[in-house]
Amino acid sequence: MLAEYAITIEDVKKAATTIKGQVLRTPLVPAPRLSQITGAKVFVKHENMQPTGSFKERGAVNKLQSLTAEERKRGVIAMSAGNHAQAVAYHARRLGIPATIVMPETAPLVKAENTRAYGANVILYGETLYEAADKARAIAAEKGLVFVHPYDDPLIMAGQGTCGLEILEDLPDVEQIVVPIGGGGLISGITIAAKALKPGVEVIGVEAALYPSFQNVLAHEDRPIGGATLAEGIAVKAVGQIALPVVKDLVSEIILVEEALIERAVNDYATLQRTMAEGAGAAGLAAMLTQPDKFRGKTVCLVLSGGNIDARILASVMVRELERDNRIVSLRITSQDRPGLLGSVASRLGQLGANILEVSHGRLFLDVPAKGVSIDITIETRDSAHTSEIFEALAKDGLEPKRVGQQCLSERAY
Repeated sequence: MLAEYAITIEDVKKAATTIKGQVLRTPLVPAPRLSQITGAKVFVKHENMQPTGSFKERGAVNKLQSLTAEERKRGVIAMSAGNHAQAVAYHARRLGIPATIVMPETAPLVKAENTRAYGANVILYGETLYEAADKARAIAAEKGLVFVHPYDDPLIMAGQGTCGLEILEDLPDVEQIVVPIGGGGLISGITIAAKALKPGVEVIGVEAALYPSFQNVLAHEDRPIGGATLAEGIAVKAVGQIALPVVKDLVSEIILVEEALIERAVNDYATLQRTMAEGAGAAGLAAMLTQPDKFRGKTVCLVLSGGNIDARILASVMVRELERDNRIVSLRITSQDRPGLLGSVASRLGQLGANILEVSHGRLFLDVPAKGVSIDITIETRDSAHTSEIFEALAKDGLEPKRVGQQCLSERAY
């Protein structure tokens, strides 16, 4: 049955031989803390440890090694939002092949700068990946460059499938493999390899809820596609045509994940697994958090497909998770102005075990009485229960704290 598709297990095995020694054989390690929060026996395939931070190197090397001497001399061109760009640029330079990369103007800064650092000629064009793709194809036709597609190419698909070979070699007891889906190159390659070696294994795909491209096609739905997602690496509007039959026939299920759970998964990888995951890379864990009953008690491999996340975004995500867990909280106290009020409030918070992060002391707001004062304080607490204790204690002190919510709306917090 597998021979009906664009690639076979033999193509994946051939790709494994081609890329051996050129691409890192990434570790597959147990994740006890992730197992604890999901109820499954979780292992993580750390593709974020590749030199350019993602699985894309597998397909890129397999494709670049297939070029003739004349094609290598002319050079290659690719379009990408980031990870494919870096992989092609890095290995093209290593192999002495000129590379041009067209990226949308909205591509993450860290990925664009890294691609330049790998020696590629980077062109920023258009708002979307599809505008960048049209530009790349036009340049390829004009200059005779070889177009290296990020997913709709059998050589790319076979290269990505080598990840599946390694998973089955290192974890033969795996019951479920959870894979992020963008254009489908990774999941289709892994599925071909995994199903050939272990037909009973479940391969589960994960899409960002804002970009349900495969879900729309396979379920004949018409969900809206688009929006600002943390998982820009899988923010694809059109499915890969050679990947589609594999996903349709062999992938067990596609799970859509919301932005809040993608953020939580990125934070959990950082704090529990001690590793960096970009939004797309964390999508598999987000799926487990979305549908925990599906995975509970199973041996699960999460493919952490990439770790190229901007440091500022990672910091923001981690702070937002502290806010969601009620460990960073903003509160407002409005009182009659009197000497020593601010100091007494600060001392009281210290007694209660809160760490003050920020204070704003205002007397001129029109919603505060002329003889009154408004104090906005951001505090760090141990957990949600500790936060509740602090608000209750301040209320008993007659300070009537009001929480300043995430949308700047005040409400009583106790």
